[in-house]
Amino acid sequence: MELSKKVSEQKKPKKVYEVYAPPYFGGRWLGSTVADDPSKVLGRVLRTSLYAITDDFTKQYMLMRFKITEVKDSVCNTVFYGHEYGREYLRSLVKRGTNKIEYIFDVTTRDGFVIRVYPVVFTTSRISSSKKRAIRKTMREVLEEAAANLTHDQLAQELVLGKTASDIYNRVKKIVLPRHVGVYKSKIIKLGRIEAAKPVEQEASA
Repeated sequence: MELSKKVSEQKKPKKVYEVYAPPYFGGRWLGSTVADDPSKVLGRVLRTSLYAITDDFTKQYMLMRFKITEVKDSVCNTVFYGHEYGREYLRSLVKRGTNKIEYIFDVTTRDGFVIRVYPVVFTTSRISSSKKRAIRKTMREVLEEAAANLTHDQLAQELVLGKTASDIYNRVKKIVLPRHVGVYKSKIIKLGRIEAAKPVEQEASA
């Protein structure tokens, strides 16, 4: 009897679930995933590019991650779960005779999300250790100030759309003129308070 029950469970038909980006990234269709139970869909992470979400070809180097946090019928809602520069793009930023100053630390948003951030500054020439320390301090100050005043969705937009990089640049240029400033990676360490997803006009997957 127990064996037949297990066989029956294994034959449970699978269903296709459509996955969408959160409203703060346009509610765009991200793809499909298959499972025989909605509980098995929760927690899955989908990857795409910022280009696929914004239709901006210049953003194809930015890779995005979204985590499924809610399933309604066959529709999956997600939250931003991190981003990173593509490897080739990041490699292209490294030049001889210059410095790469990076810093890795966690920030907590106003709604309780803990996000690990990876800001980076590339210089036009080699600089002193004291200037490197000043740049790292500046990067931390900018990101901690932003996180304290923003919810996770607001900070996510600023991280990937360039606002954070611009804020860091404007402060760092008082120390040294940078060649490139950005947040090359982020990842969610702890989820905070997630608001119920508001209905959006979701695109057809076709």
